[in-house]
Amino acid sequence: MSIHTDTGTTAVGAERAALGRGPVAGPKRPRTFCEAFQRAAAVAPDAVALRTVGGTRTLSWREYADEVRGVAAGLSALGVGRGDTVALMMANRMEFYPLEVGAQHLGAASFSVYNTSSAEQLAHVLTNAGAKVVVCEAQYVDRVRRSGAPVEHVVCVDGAPEGTITVEELVGRGSPGFDFDAAWRAVEPDDVLTLIYTSGTTGEPKGVEMTHENLLFEVFAVTDVLPVEFGDRITSFLPSAHIADRVFCLYLHEVLGTQITVVPDARQIAAALADCRPTIWGAVPRVWEKLRAGVEAAVAAEPDEARRQGLAWALGVAARKAEAGLTGVELSAEQRAEYAKADELVLSGLRARVGLDRLRWAVSGAAPIPKEVLAFFSGLGVPITELWGMSELSCVASVVSPAEHRLGTVGRLVTGMEGRIAQDGELLVRGPLVMKGYRGEPAKTAEAVDGDGWLHTGDVVTMDDDGFLTIVDRKKELIINAAGKNMSPAHIENVMKAACPLIGGIATIGDRRPYNTALVVLDAETAATYAARHALPDASAATLAAEADVIRRIRAGVAEGNDRLSRTEQVKRFRILPTFWEPGGDELTPTSKLRRKPVAEKYAAEIEALYSDAPGAGTYEPEAPLAPVPASATR
Repeated sequence: MSIHTDTGTTAVGAERAALGRGPVAGPKRPRTFCEAFQRAAAVAPDAVALRTVGGTRTLSWREYADEVRGVAAGLSALGVGRGDTVALMMANRMEFYPLEVGAQHLGAASFSVYNTSSAEQLAHVLTNAGAKVVVCEAQYVDRVRRSGAPVEHVVCVDGAPEGTITVEELVGRGSPGFDFDAAWRAVEPDDVLTLIYTSGTTGEPKGVEMTHENLLFEVFAVTDVLPVEFGDRITSFLPSAHIADRVFCLYLHEVLGTQITVVPDARQIAAALADCRPTIWGAVPRVWEKLRAGVEAAVAAEPDEARRQGLAWALGVAARKAEAGLTGVELSAEQRAEYAKADELVLSGLRARVGLDRLRWAVSGAAPIPKEVLAFFSGLGVPITELWGMSELSCVASVVSPAEHRLGTVGRLVTGMEGRIAQDGELLVRGPLVMKGYRGEPAKTAEAVDGDGWLHTGDVVTMDDDGFLTIVDRKKELIINAAGKNMSPAHIENVMKAACPLIGGIATIGDRRPYNTALVVLDAETAATYAARHALPDASAATLAAEADVIRRIRAGVAEGNDRLSRTEQVKRFRILPTFWEPGGDELTPTSKLRRKPVAEKYAAEIEALYSDAPGAGTYEPEAPLAPVPASATR
């Protein structure tokens, strides 16, 4: 089965055209991100380009461009030039942008390292990348040094540990005779712009090389579907080592002049949304799930009885609209009128309270999102478009506009890309988004991209007659039970998390087994709220995992989830682990993907206990509650 997309043209306004916005192959398109940034910075030099939450610090495009020039001169004085590599390791902060973009203007490949990386992991990544300079926060300097990577210089953004260079000193080293314009104009489209290191679920992370050409194509392909204007607002809260943050909060920003609000701690995202009031925004599924839980908890905690009833009524109306969207049933004229009234009186205010009232589009990606979450926000008046991609495809490879989106699908391949579904269901993709290769690993590159240029994605998909793709699961992660039945563990896990907000992580077990079981961990934030509300002595995972009411609610949640699954997919037994799983730990990658093999090895004893003929303490079976469990009680 083949999937083809045609390169087309789109009418654009003068301002967009000036920034290169328009047809993917249009004549106004900049050749490099250096050229794109220079154009964007000149549109409205006094406009705010970067800001912190609350606007306590801002940087105009004029100031930003001056800092980029200074950083480029300073890095050049350190010997950085075209083809070299600069690594950055820091929280989401304003300083990142001039440092990153300054390196780009020398033709260097600038990339970010996950802050959770150990010294051993840094040794591999920095050595493989050939990083000449590391720019980091003071707290990471010792870790960088302990890695033993052959780094020539360490630049510190928030202090001056011995042997490091401050940003001020870096800029001060720049030569007055440095020819900034000549440096950035010498950069070529096929130069490597950045490296994205894969999650490392199956071994050492591989460095995905992406060129200016790759990522410029990405920006224009995505924004032909999801339009972006100069001054559009978005928050940066995912790690900058995550390809999604780079595309949506760095590369779109450089090309189209968006305004970025930096959020140094992802736990502050709710406050940041209310402050920023983004016009475009995206998040991974877990963030959308938590925002939903927060809205429901706020409604349940409303102290004024009349207001609480009004909010509950409006959410009920929204839920009916969402259910109609899921089932494809048309609302009656009376129901449509009731929804319009609920939207005018309540839902519009609720969107404003959350900070989502100015959104033109919202997206979810990086993992499957439960349909119930998509439906909830659709009912709230915030339709979310699911998209799909991977680092090897420059981030987004399939997406459609919110108006075209179909629940459960990830849209169609973007213009200019072609796809093919292999006999085993794996999606193969070819076109300008395919990476240059894995850094220093030609054999692994050849395994991923065949001689005809097809990238073997590893994702099993289905496609409808209109070209809309549905992701089944990772090819290597499908469960085949003892009876030969194929199942998607990610689907089962999403259903369970949607059914019970206390569940923060879950690993479905069942490959070559007679039935499915699961390891469950609690969500740290929801658990802390629960502990406070129920006056528990502490909010530790160990205390909560043994709490009778928590166990009862999770048993009920798993039972509810089972009702939404086929008999073969259902979870028959589970254990609640006395721990929290954190990104970058043994169980989760820095991008929160489940490390299934390490989980299976680490918890081998617990897994075997789930299949024991006489399961002992700590092994539970699903059990529906005698009475409905109020959603607010789990918050």
